[in-house]
Amino acid sequence: MLFDLRGRGRRRTVQVIYVGLALLFGIGFIGFGVGVGSGGGGILNALTGESGAPKASFAGQVKKYQKLVAEQPKSLSAWEGLINAQLHEAGGESSTSSSGKLTSQGKELYSAAAQSWNSYMALSPPNPNPKLAKEMLRVFDEEGLNQPASAVQVLQIVVASEPQSAALFGQLAEYAYKAHNDRQGDLAAEKAVGLAPASERTRLKKELAELKKSSASSSTTTASGASSGSTGTSTGLSGTSSSGSSGTGAASSGEAANATITVGGKSYKVSQKVKEQLESSTKK
Repeated sequence: MLFDLRGRGRRRTVQVIYVGLALLFGIGFIGFGVGVGSGGGGILNALTGESGAPKASFAGQVKKYQKLVAEQPKSLSAWEGLINAQLHEAGGESSTSSSGKLTSQGKELYSAAAQSWNSYMALSPPNPNPKLAKEMLRVFDEEGLNQPASAVQVLQIVVASEPQSAALFGQLAEYAYKAHNDRQGDLAAEKAVGLAPASERTRLKKELAELKKSSASSSTTTASGASSGSTGTSTGLSGTSSSGSSGTGAASSGEAANATITVGGKSYKVSQKVKEQLESSTKK
């Protein structure tokens, strides 16, 4: 037997084998960082400047698609590629502080993504990308750029692409109220309550009512500090309306025949499916 140390020369052979194994383990663990978590922590990697997988950067992808949309400004796929790259770039650690707040760089990246999204939507895509819409929600959220009207727009796309749920319609109601569009908020809230389990309906209805009230209070506080002037413009909870002859703010109920919903004084084209879902709760 190999490890029978009584034989002549075998003790020396075993010693050589053990020393060899020790050297292999030493090189593996210390030199290459084998077995150290995610790897890449060995001395050899440190000497060569490699510390594991390189940190992903989408700056190159952003530049690539920026060039592409400049060449093909009406290409939906090019804009989707640019938005996707910008969202990945904005998801880096440099975009948020330790407290979770957006940094100046984060705001810049979020703003760039928002501009690309607006350019994309200006092309009136027949089927806006729901995956991108979900990601854009964090851009327009309060912790992002705080643009509730734009958040409503992307949520309409998400609602149209997924099975109906109390959570989605409740979220749509929340942002509609924050955008001071009570009409759409009420429709979404009623739909959310109707989809919720019976045991949760009372609580949900109360929470949405309180949210509507708090949004109205913040709107009143903001409006009280502004002068109405001679234009006769007033900001109501259901949208922005003007008494001038142009009539630009006359429709805020979101019931236009061409499936357009006005949120926060801005009109957005939505699919007929979203419009029907929002209004079906009022048709008993």
